[in-house]
Amino acid sequence: MNKKSFFKGLQSFLVLWSSQTVSSLDTAMTNFALIIWVYSQKEDASSVTLLTICSFLPTILFRFLAGTIADRWDKKRIMLIADFAAACGTLTVFVLYMFSALQTWHLYGINILLSFMNAFQSPASFVATSLLVPKEQYTRVGGLQAFSGSVVSILAPALGSVLLTFGGMSLVLIIDLISFAIAFFALLFFVKIPAAEHKPVKDQEPFFKNCMAGITFLRDHASLLHIVLFFAIINFLAKMGNDGMLSPFVLGRTGNDQTALGMVEAAVALGILAGSLIITLSKPAKNKTRVIFISCAITCFGGVIQSLTYTPFAWSIAAFVSYLCAAILNANLTTVMRTQVPVEMQGRVFSAKDTLQNCLIPLGLFLGGILADYVFEPFMETASPIQRFLGHYFGTGKGAGIAVMFFCTGIVGFIISITRLLDPIYKDLNKEHEV
Repeated sequence: MNKKSFFKGLQSFLVLWSSQTVSSLDTAMTNFALIIWVYSQKEDASSVTLLTICSFLPTILFRFLAGTIADRWDKKRIMLIADFAAACGTLTVFVLYMFSALQTWHLYGINILLSFMNAFQSPASFVATSLLVPKEQYTRVGGLQAFSGSVVSILAPALGSVLLTFGGMSLVLIIDLISFAIAFFALLFFVKIPAAEHKPVKDQEPFFKNCMAGITFLRDHASLLHIVLFFAIINFLAKMGNDGMLSPFVLGRTGNDQTALGMVEAAVALGILAGSLIITLSKPAKNKTRVIFISCAITCFGGVIQSLTYTPFAWSIAAFVSYLCAAILNANLTTVMRTQVPVEMQGRVFSAKDTLQNCLIPLGLFLGGILADYVFEPFMETASPIQRFLGHYFGTGKGAGIAVMFFCTGIVGFIISITRLLDPIYKDLNKEHEV
């Protein structure tokens, strides 16, 4: 593929993508710095956890409402308002910090506001990308977005640490504000998002019915609903397994070796980076559902490998391969959603899909912690015939119980993924529909 065909039709998207990537990197550095600041104030994990909850829940709660508005309103205007609100949040933190008035509860409130705005930003950005990008470039664009996400994950902690060391919190916040300005004006002046065609009849429907249109669409398209519910189960298993419990597993196995944890987490980010590069540079797969389920099976099996090994190097190799496949999986899943859903409904359907797909994540995280602390870990530390048998494969002591959890969730996820290959209901998802 020559350079001209590689970037064909992507000029406006590349302006938007590059400016938003710079802004996301600086925002991630700010989040990293604020987590360190919050922990230094409270010195407990719950304060950091609450900060994450404040960043997560409003997006889920308002997703249906936001999807409807994203379909009805101008996408560019929604994204500009969301960017402006985010900049105001950072500016507020900066002013409070400079006057030595910043408190932890301020950050909780600001994160709630930003999460609320993100509920609108995400579906608007999803639809805007569909409008900016030719259909044949959907998979490549998914790869580029995964690539930028992985780069942000790799660079943010390192750059955030350097800026904190040499310039302090104020420098981090100033750079974040500058990046917001770059992203805002790039979108305002250099990106023209085509208007989506709307059906007048739909616009006359009651607002609440319009909000539920995404769920109705999925219900009427069984193959899409099945794949969304499939990933709801996979996400639930992942949060109970090696995605949600990776840190306590590594720290327990290594005696709180933070270097080992950093090594494994770096392998996760590098795997996403490699997978996104593969999907960006390769031709789109014809049978996307096959790629999705095989990639998901390999991703799940990574937890099995980690459970049966004892060294950070082995865990890192498994993490790298798992998340490489996860990046390929996500890019193809996004392409399926774009090609199967009419553009004028993508905001609502994307929001419904996101809510259903992620609704079990909090439960998975909660159960994972409870089962690890009160069931599996104590069981693997108490002598019994079953414990001795399992100990031959998973070891004993701290981390062994979580290893058993990795094995169980990984095997279940692997089996479910492989069996989906035999279900004919997904065949329709490989056909390109007019959107």
